[in-house]
Amino acid sequence: MLYVYYELNHAVMAPARAAAQIMGATFRNPLNPISRTPLGKGIAASTSLFERATRRYGKPEFGIKTVSVDGQPVAVSEEVVWHKPFCRLLHFRRDLPPARAPDPKLLIVAPMSGHYATLLRGTVETMAQTHDVYITDWVDARMVPVADGNFGLDDYIDYTIEMIHKIGPNTHVMAVCQPSVPVLAAVSLMEADNDALAPASMTLMGGPVDTRINPTGVNRLAEERGTEWFANNVIVRVPFPHPGVCRAVYPGFLQLSGFMSMNLDRHLNAHKEFYGHLVEGDGDSAEKHEEFYDEYMAVMDLDAEFYLQTIEAVFVAHALPKGELTYRGRNVDPGAVRNVSLMTVEGEHDDISGVGQTEAAHDLCVNLPDDMRIHHLQAQVGHYGVFNGRRFRAHIAPRISTFTRAAQKRREEPRTRGSSTGKSTAGSPTTPVAVVNSVPAPTAKTKAATAPADDLKRISGIGPALEKKLNALDVTRISDIAAWTERDIARIDTKLAFKGRIVRENWVDQAKAML
Repeated sequence: MLYVYYELNHAVMAPARAAAQIMGATFRNPLNPISRTPLGKGIAASTSLFERATRRYGKPEFGIKTVSVDGQPVAVSEEVVWHKPFCRLLHFRRDLPPARAPDPKLLIVAPMSGHYATLLRGTVETMAQTHDVYITDWVDARMVPVADGNFGLDDYIDYTIEMIHKIGPNTHVMAVCQPSVPVLAAVSLMEADNDALAPASMTLMGGPVDTRINPTGVNRLAEERGTEWFANNVIVRVPFPHPGVCRAVYPGFLQLSGFMSMNLDRHLNAHKEFYGHLVEGDGDSAEKHEEFYDEYMAVMDLDAEFYLQTIEAVFVAHALPKGELTYRGRNVDPGAVRNVSLMTVEGEHDDISGVGQTEAAHDLCVNLPDDMRIHHLQAQVGHYGVFNGRRFRAHIAPRISTFTRAAQKRREEPRTRGSSTGKSTAGSPTTPVAVVNSVPAPTAKTKAATAPADDLKRISGIGPALEKKLNALDVTRISDIAAWTERDIARIDTKLAFKGRIVRENWVDQAKAML
């Protein structure tokens, strides 16, 4: 009934919105002498604020007509090259000279987490300057008839693999936020199958690969409430007359409420300032506010099956980092990734996917050579700054471009792979480097020969790959970690390039509590 009440609320408010629009037009009309008075300006601003607060925001357009390529404006046309009930694959075709060498093909996998793919408009515009860009345009679940079936996490993986096949050889995949897990799963399965069309590289950005690391408020909420709570409290049926009538969904309006409640003060202040800009006649500032909220307030419903499976697998069970994620009954093993270069990108102030959660992908891809991986932690950005904004354009996008071109060259010109180590930070070189240092050969100890190793994965933050690396350093017992001194922590931290992870995740205290 919640969805029905929401629709009724919009219907009831429709006459008031219409009256507000008429009144606003009256008090903005330059022929009305009151429009130039403080009273008239205040009334006009109030009606605009009311109309926008009660409006139903439709799906925005990408509206990308040109991009700059090699310093010259190039026309862009948008075309649908593949489609299924829950997704369209869009290609931003650039009108380039036929003789120009082709750019790397980049599939941007947009998040299916409430907002439309147009939230990545700035990402597309930036990457299209150096890449041939495709993007997943997910369909609002309320627009998909029940006859088309449900959409789950396995279907998401299927769609990803099919789209990579459609684009063809040497595709590069960029997963923005939520898709990091299904994209890593899809690539792992393609590699395990020796798929000739496996991508040349994958870039995971601000994604929840292992939410046990630096859990955020969003992560803790999901883990504390559990999947059953979400199934009972946020899943509703789409009402008539939408095409998806009777489909079980997590509705967009509930998602939007959740988004806004996380930073309610900021949104209230933004609307207060918007009112002031309208009264003062500051059209530029008011227009920027409208552009942002036209995108931010436009949300889509998610199929309940996909939403609940994601909550369970990613945030509650932590299935991928524990080696327990399955795809149609088949185990997903990132250890199969050997030929797809991996880049992870995180934001220093990300309050949705904590620092270290995306980087954990390197711990899972244990068989990927060091010179085919890189991690970049961008200073002074939050979650959305990882894939959009000034620092994305200035620091992150150039690194991704360098990374994909290096991966393209590696794929086209096979060579004997070397080994290098290090991490990328803002202002550092952009040559692909390793995220995880090579682990020295283990030193034997008597106890290792006489007692079985403990399950170090009991400590939050240690996955299968890290357990192997610790074992190689002769750390095999929970009691070993519990006994670490500050000097021991510094030594292990340096050897494995953890950058403070041991202290940040309280490994020692966790270990002591288990003894």
